[in-house]
Amino acid sequence: MAYEDYVGREEVREDRADRRLAERMAATLGRPLEGEAWPALWHWTLFQDWRMPDELGPDGHPRRGGFLPPVHDLPRRMWAGGRVTFRAPVRTGDALRKVSTILSVKEKSGGSGRLVFVTVGHVLHGPAGVLVEEEQDIVYRGAEGAAVKDAPAAPAWDGALEASLVPDPVMLFRYSALTGNGHRIHYDHPYVTGEEGYPGLVVHGPLQATLLARHALDLAGPGAALARFAYRGKRPCFHERRLALLGRREADGTIRLETRDETGATCQEAEAVLA
Repeated sequence: MAYEDYVGREEVREDRADRRLAERMAATLGRPLEGEAWPALWHWTLFQDWRMPDELGPDGHPRRGGFLPPVHDLPRRMWAGGRVTFRAPVRTGDALRKVSTILSVKEKSGGSGRLVFVTVGHVLHGPAGVLVEEEQDIVYRGAEGAAVKDAPAAPAWDGALEASLVPDPVMLFRYSALTGNGHRIHYDHPYVTGEEGYPGLVVHGPLQATLLARHALDLAGPGAALARFAYRGKRPCFHERRLALLGRREADGTIRLETRDETGATCQEAEAVLA
């Protein structure tokens, strides 16, 4: 079956917005939960895909195939970015349904060799209708070449709101568990350094996006909400290293955001539009 034949494939899942998930995410991020409405991107704790041990691949993900195309020859799989539109917040106790559709599958060649990009669309339905619409970009790449290439420090931003944290193994383990992410690059140090060639545990792309979404609201001020949020990974960042969060408001009102590692290189860039 050709990869292109997977375009249009659909999957439907159901779940409930359990308060315990929100409380645990609040503890993981160190941000108190306020009220029944969940903060932006916390819905990624829902619709988890837990498989039996014999259904897992060597990287901890479900074995290749099933809903997504079986890209067996490219061992590195990453959540590269996405675009999210917020229609209404998820609220504690909501019964939810997610409809996922494979929108595109594209093969490209880059500096690191052959790449396969899969874009998946998700529509999250709640009691009052559509709550969230999003597209997620997944990239598959080979193991040849350096896992991480040097990158220059990004230019300084004048007038930016800046914060920082040092993601530790506990934060990465908790986020993996809360999102049902078994990918070993986030918690298995011998695997990530010995098998995939990274210098440390990789900080999740979705975790960085969640931190940046909150940073946008911190910049916007009390009562602000997001209408749209887009994010794209540029390079990996690693545990026990300082991670900076930068945000600045542009002339058109959008909020531009970045995470930067301890060298000042950009790891993820994002853009937020306020409601």
